Amino acid sequence: MAAAFQDGWAWWVIGLAVGVPVLLVGLTELLGVLRRRRHALAGPVALLRNAVLPAGALFALLAFAIRSPADQVWVRVVATVFGFLLILLVLSSFNVVLFSNAAEGSWRKRIPSIFVEIARLVLVVVGLAILFSWVWDADVGGLFAALGVGSIVIGLALQNAVGGVISGLLLLFEQPFKIGDWLDAAGVKGRVVEVNWRAVHIDTGSGIQIVPNSSLSGASFTNLSEPDGPYQATASVAFTTDDPPHEVMALLVEVAEALPDRIRDARVGVEYAGKGAFSVSIPVASPADAGRALSLYLSWLWYAARRRGFALDGDGSDPLAEPALLEAAVEDLGPRLHLREHDRELLRESSRLERYGAGEVVIPTGVVPDRVLLVAEGRATLALDVDGGWIEFASAEPGEVVGHTALTRERTQAVVTAAEVLTVLAVPLATVDALVRSNPRLAVDIGESLELLRTRATEALAAVGLTRRSLTDR
Repeated sequence: MAAAFQDGWAWWVIGLAVGVPVLLVGLTELLGVLRRRRHALAGPVALLRNAVLPAGALFALLAFAIRSPADQVWVRVVATVFGFLLILLVLSSFNVVLFSNAAEGSWRKRIPSIFVEIARLVLVVVGLAILFSWVWDADVGGLFAALGVGSIVIGLALQNAVGGVISGLLLLFEQPFKIGDWLDAAGVKGRVVEVNWRAVHIDTGSGIQIVPNSSLSGASFTNLSEPDGPYQATASVAFTTDDPPHEVMALLVEVAEALPDRIRDARVGVEYAGKGAFSVSIPVASPADAGRALSLYLSWLWYAARRRGFALDGDGSDPLAEPALLEAAVEDLGPRLHLREHDRELLRESSRLERYGAGEVVIPTGVVPDRVLLVAEGRATLALDVDGGWIEFASAEPGEVVGHTALTRERTQAVVTAAEVLTVLAVPLATVDALVRSNPRLAVDIGESLELLRTRATEALAAVGLTRRSLTDR
């Protein structure tokens, strides 16, 4: 017994018999804590407890306690397995330390997982080569040379394919864009729906465009979604040099600010380039809203320019300016409003026809109208603006009046919009006053219509738990 302790193998047996169970119990408790906290180190600790520690104990038992010859096959096999597991443990631990708690936006967070896997594979191969050279006395130099020559031959044969893969990996590492961003790349504009090693898939609205990574990495492109904030939808419009620039700019801003897709907290930008050319920038939430916003803006601008007498695109003619159209509208509205002949003549002399595009604001809220509008064609809707949303409570059909508060000189609490292409007869306030004085029945009809609208507005507010007073206080 004394000789056993003197040789040292007895100490190894006792140490393994006592130390291994203690370490297993300690690692089991530690693993339970890590798993309850869902910590990334739970994986390496489990590998240490379940594989590395038993293999290391077996190797220590064979090599130091039993003292089996180092060239014995079983010793070499156990040493190889233990060394391989130890390599995996070290690599797994480094992976957890470097990448598991990486901050957002850091290079460790952006690095593609394929890079990590390739680096891990290379380290495992190198570690195994050193292990086989040390344990089995293997000559791995020739193997590395053969692999190097083979890699060069394969790389030359597949350089185009490999180049695309490398370009894709570099894009994944740099991350100049992400899924959902809008790109303008080599004439292809759309939203990124997929990014892989070989290509980027862009939804252009008319199909999926496949753009190779090598094309993106070798050329410039624009990420329309960066930086964060409103996206500027731009439009270039032209008027004639006879149109006053400042009045035209005011019109461009007015039409743009009424767009439903415009971001309310951002300002519309208008620049005058000379010779009747203007550039308009409309802030929208994303490029996805730009096309819809610009389409609606240009259609509304066509109607607004005709109403103001401006020559959009060099054409200032108003289709409604024909006297015959005004005459027909007055003759149609006269019987509905109980107008006598001299009243109709007054309308012909002082009123004019105007047309609004579908969805366009006819009378905004919070203003005192200086005229009354008689609906000639189409339909208008009346709505209350409550917390940025509209509550529709009435509509105006041909022959009906909108802008009643012009008679009472009150601010409007409702917004009037065109539900479809709308044609109205705009009657100045002075003309309306003259018609009311000469035709008391018209005054009664307008008063009853105004009271009916107020009642409907009150009912609409009551349906959402508000009152007209609370709306006024807002």
